[in-house]
Amino acid sequence: MPLIVRDATMEDAADILAIYNFAALNTTAVWTDGASDLRSRRDWIGARQQAGFPVLVAMNGAHVVGFASFGDFRPWPGYRHTAENSVYVDARHHRLGIGRSLVSALIERAGTMGKHVMIAGIESANTASIALHASLGFAEVARMPEVGCKFGRWLDLVLMQKQLAGDVRP
Repeated sequence: MPLIVRDATMEDAADILAIYNFAALNTTAVWTDGASDLRSRRDWIGARQQAGFPVLVAMNGAHVVGFASFGDFRPWPGYRHTAENSVYVDARHHRLGIGRSLVSALIERAGTMGKHVMIAGIESANTASIALHASLGFAEVARMPEVGCKFGRWLDLVLMQKQLAGDVRP
């Protein structure tokens, strides 16, 4: 069945929550110590969409197998042309091109929204995400040792950056 990437709806919130909570509880992709709840995921989707940012889901048939979004890199006006992405794929569907499809769709959407740069903040041991972003033209621009902690250990943050196509003027 072909993969479809589309804008998320509130009906996707429970599936998004399940993917997010798995990552939050079992990986260092999310630097939080606990699970989220359905209300907070719905609030997150609504806030992103109300701010004009995309929340995308990848569908394999009737099943949500991944989601992605981007938002402000930092809250000050000088960063208005820079976005930071996040992408999560159901653990049962890794290495099937879902992450690539989602990030590619985010890049395209960011370009049409007048974004100039996209940032990805990735835990340094997440070599699959680092490789995915590199294959899509992101370059490592910073490595920040021990800026986070989870599971009783320090985490290093890798920042990757992609300059987007388009004629964005400051």
